[in-house]
Amino acid sequence: MKERIIPFDEESEFFTDEGCFITELLNSPDDPSASVARARVEPGVTTRVHRVNGLVERYVILSGQGRVEIGDLPPADVGHLDVVVIPPGSRQRIANTGSEDLVFLAVCTPRFLRSAYEDTDDAQR
Repeated sequence: MKERIIPFDEESEFFTDEGCFITELLNSPDDPSASVARARVEPGVTTRVHRVNGLVERYVILSGQGRVEIGDLPPADVGHLDVVVIPPGSRQRIANTGSEDLVFLAVCTPRFLRSAYEDTDDAQR
């Protein structure tokens, strides 16, 4: 790996089937040990129930208010600079409970691969 600076590209944001917007900040085969993405959940939106297999995911809340559900823990309110740790395979979702966008970093180790994502929302109903 070599030194580099990766400029932020707001135009690269995309909408996911999960129900949120993602901007990949770092996710490269050249750096397989971690990935970083900015996630944005609009007011009133709850993401689909899902799990990510084979990696640890951490949310660092940057702005907004939310309620997160992870595994067997009771739902918890989260806000500015709270950190949410999600072990591999844990059921998860997050709701925006505020009036502005909920924005957080999703830091994954090792890096996120689409094949690790499993939508389990229908199984929860």
